Amino acid sequence: MAPPREPRHHHHVYVVELSARVWSEPRFRRANPGCLPGKPFVYVGMTGLDPDLRFDRHKAGIKANRFVKDYGLRLMPELYEVYNPMPYDAACEMEVELAVALREAGYGVWQA
Repeated sequence: MAPPREPRHHHHVYVVELSARVWSEPRFRRANPGCLPGKPFVYVGMTGLDPDLRFDRHKAGIKANRFVKDYGLRLMPELYEVYNPMPYDAACEMEVELAVALREAGYGVWQA
C-alpha cells in the first residue's frame, strides 16, 4: 500500500500596484483614511492560479476586481513571494493579514 500523498499547495496571495488615479474613487479613499503620501496604492488578492495568470485575467475582465481592471499596473512580488504557495485556508487568512499589514504601513489597500 502506497503512503498517503501530501496535498499539493497551489494557492497564492498576490499584490497588484494600482495607478495613483485610483485615489479619485470615493470608495477607495473612504477605505484608506490612514494612507500616507508616497506609499503605493495596492490590491491584495488570493488565487488558486499563478499570480501572473490571475493578473492577466483581471486586466481582461475575467472575474475581475474593477480597481485592478481599471487601475492595475503590475504585480509586486517583493510583497508576497515569500508566502507562496500555501494551502487554501492559509491563503484566505494571509490575504487578510497582508492587507491589514500593508494598510498599517500606510499603503492604500483594496482587498475584496
